[in-house]
Amino acid sequence: MDIITWLSLIAICVMGAISPGPSLAVILRVSISQSPLHGVVAALAHGLGIGFWAFLTLQGLALLIEQHQTAFSILTLLGGLYLVWLGIKSIRYAGKSEETKIEAIKSSYWESVRDGLMIALMNPKAALFFLALFSQLINGEMTPLIKVQVWMTVVTIDSLWYILVALLLAGGPVLPWLRKNLIWVDRTMGGLLMVIGLKVIIG
Repeated sequence: MDIITWLSLIAICVMGAISPGPSLAVILRVSISQSPLHGVVAALAHGLGIGFWAFLTLQGLALLIEQHQTAFSILTLLGGLYLVWLGIKSIRYAGKSEETKIEAIKSSYWESVRDGLMIALMNPKAALFFLALFSQLINGEMTPLIKVQVWMTVVTIDSLWYILVALLLAGGPVLPWLRKNLIWVDRTMGGLLMVIGLKVIIG
């Protein structure tokens, strides 16, 4: 892949990653309610989830989603329901921390992986995004090496952005204030997730 095409790919992936959406809300919720490190774990899992859609697109399987609207609609509905469930959970357990016991901390890391991964996998629109992106930037037959380069670029940019969100936006001097008002932060995040989820469901 030539440098111009690669830089174009990077620029578009950055724009796609930083655009506000349910993923941002989920990573922020995990980082604030648990810890920035939990947010980093969720960010890495999210990057792998996005990488899954990028991999399918590179293999041409994203066309199946585009051609089978029923499957696309079902996945979209499941994604919306998952967001609503996360919102309800956030409101129900507002202000409660799971860091009081070692077992709870270990469990919450797995929950962070689950939340980061699922919010990416339950977003079939990512496949269509990559389908449109790759069709514009990549022409002709791609060698396995180029496919790896594209996949690594997508996963790295997505992961790094949400790691920055976890460490900077949800960390630093802002975090103590957020922790002090955790119950209201949880309720606000929960309400936001429910609104986004219902919007996805309604279309």
